[in-house]
Amino acid sequence: MAVRPASASCEARNTLSAAYSAGMADRVDKPDRALADERDILVGFLDYDRSAVERKLQGLSEADARTSVIPSGWSMIELAWHLAAMERRWLRWSFLGELLEDPYPDASSTGSWAVPPGLTVADAVAELRAGGEATRRIVAEHDLDERSHVGGKYTDDQPLPALRWILTYVLQEYSRHLGHLDIARELIDGETGE
Repeated sequence: MAVRPASASCEARNTLSAAYSAGMADRVDKPDRALADERDILVGFLDYDRSAVERKLQGLSEADARTSVIPSGWSMIELAWHLAAMERRWLRWSFLGELLEDPYPDASSTGSWAVPPGLTVADAVAELRAGGEATRRIVAEHDLDERSHVGGKYTDDQPLPALRWILTYVLQEYSRHLGHLDIARELIDGETGE
């Protein structure tokens, strides 16, 4: 494990982390344009996107969160659960090489997303937040050029992506699905905006 040395940008990262962990009463803004540290920018946008997912779920009833309003059939809680599972899968299973009991808890036998029975919106939000905390810890402890570890998803004979690649992939996954959540929320109750 390559340990990243402390830097002046740690203060900016700690501020973003504290804002995200405080919950949605304190909105997480996009990273400051003055930031130059790639690590702070990637983590800052991931925190922002995660908080935007949470905002999209805020104020929905459990029934509305489970109701599909589009032809492909997914619901907002299924998509939020997918995002939490995806981040866990990429950072812990793929990068750290952890053996996860179920790396795909968001998958169903039909190929669509699924949520565990009894999962609430609050549970999905808690998973998003836990994933964010784990990601921030991993990014703080590893170099962006460090390659994924063998043991979870990868074997010795596979190309191993760097942490930078994984973070960029996770960021694009959040960003792409936020557009889907925007549309679903507007169709449910007319709510728009970030």
